[in-house]
Amino acid sequence: MTNATFRFYARLNLFLPVEHRGQAFSCTCAKSATIKHMIEALGVPHTEIALVLVNGESAGLDWPVRDNDRIAVYPRFRQLDIAELAPVRPSPIGPPRFVADAHLGGLARLLRMAGFDTLFDNRYEDRAMAELANRESRVLLTRDRPLLMHRAVVHGCYVHAIKPAEQLRELYERLDLADHARPFSLCMSCNAPLHERDRAAVAERVPARVLERHERFKECACCGRIFWEGTHWQDMRALLDSLALAD
Repeated sequence: MTNATFRFYARLNLFLPVEHRGQAFSCTCAKSATIKHMIEALGVPHTEIALVLVNGESAGLDWPVRDNDRIAVYPRFRQLDIAELAPVRPSPIGPPRFVADAHLGGLARLLRMAGFDTLFDNRYEDRAMAELANRESRVLLTRDRPLLMHRAVVHGCYVHAIKPAEQLRELYERLDLADHARPFSLCMSCNAPLHERDRAAVAERVPARVLERHERFKECACCGRIFWEGTHWQDMRALLDSLALAD
């Protein structure tokens, strides 16, 4: 057997038993164990890891754990550029795109409201979601920790918060979403682009009281749903503005 010392940083401690949080601890490993094997045996999905240092040097998740190794494991930090330290995986190119599991339908709608291409279907199976995420360079969002431990998952994010608005706030903070947001550009129902429409174009399709009060409308290119700046829009705008200010 092999003995190594592990230290997890920042929010990664939330995955650990209380007695291991915020401190270095010794762990017995199988001789053939890699860093990925060990961090996931300890409860931390590999998708949450941005950087691993073994005895002060950067290492990949496939690094074989050796006797007396000191292994430091880090999440992604907003204020720390680790590009020169060989992060364990490259980030997807361009604005983040997502696929959300069956328990995150509310979050999927809010991400679309913020302008992020987000796929959601409560009939998705785990492997199908992982394959879709990899094929389209999407980040897999889930509260299912074992799902993120599948080797097939490349880019994933464990969502800690319970309520959709707090889940959105969490992702804004963790993934720097504010700079990429395009609010009210996608349909919250079907993820398709929204297009500007004038009052005349929607006159027969919205209630008369709505037509009297509003000048600006948007139509979904897929489902044909009409949106306007009512009280629900105002509530959503307030939420997005608070996220932008927090950033």
